[in-house]
Amino acid sequence: MDVLEAAALGELDTLQALLDADPDAVNTWSEDGFTPLHYAAFFGHERAARLLVERGADLEAVSTNAEFAPQARPLHSAVAGRTAAVARCLVEAGADVNARQHMDFTALMGAEQNGDAELAAFLRAHGAEG
Repeated sequence: MDVLEAAALGELDTLQALLDADPDAVNTWSEDGFTPLHYAAFFGHERAARLLVERGADLEAVSTNAEFAPQARPLHSAVAGRTAAVARCLVEAGADVNARQHMDFTALMGAEQNGDAELAAFLRAHGAEG
């Protein structure tokens, strides 16, 4: 298992061991254009996301996947995956709540589109606009 798979599956012990062995892997990229933090965020693995953030994961890494998530940051991935706990973790770590992905789509727009009023209120309380 590699760091991308461990993050996507939430395999915390494996992820920690892989990052201990290769600290630079925290910001590795998948062939389809995502980082480990994008995967942990989308699949709702809060503890894995926290570990990645603690190890220096780029909160503003912009996906290169033009088909499914053009220009998505990990916060966009968390909102798209409907993983509010991870979204809150990323915002509290300093993720830009007003970052825009393809078509100027924001995390707040995603939360509202998903009908997640609690997450939308949280994002607004942390400076999200529009």
